[in-house]
Amino acid sequence: MATPTNPAASLATTAYSAAQKYADPSKLTSLQSIGDQPNGGFGDMLQSALNKVSTAGAKADTQSIKAISGKADLVDVVTAVAESEAALETLVAVRDKVIAAYEEIMRMPV
Repeated sequence: MATPTNPAASLATTAYSAAQKYADPSKLTSLQSIGDQPNGGFGDMLQSALNKVSTAGAKADTQSIKAISGKADLVDVVTAVAESEAALETLVAVRDKVIAAYEEIMRMPV
């Protein structure tokens, strides 16, 4: 695997590597929608969302590496990066809502 020389690419690689610590690659299956999982709880939903972010990030990395070597179309790279960015922004929004809900519960009188 080639190491990026662009500082932004290096930062993206570092962020992607950090996100990989939270996902178990052995649990990556297909890209099912969250509602398609029978008997799935909240934890399963979060795991599925995290797996989707991880998969989108891996796809963006693969397309970027192909583009650097001249084997991918720029449109494919931009699309993969945009999908990855949207998935990550969605995950961050969900995280923020979960934290806000937790804080609200903690403020409730017992």
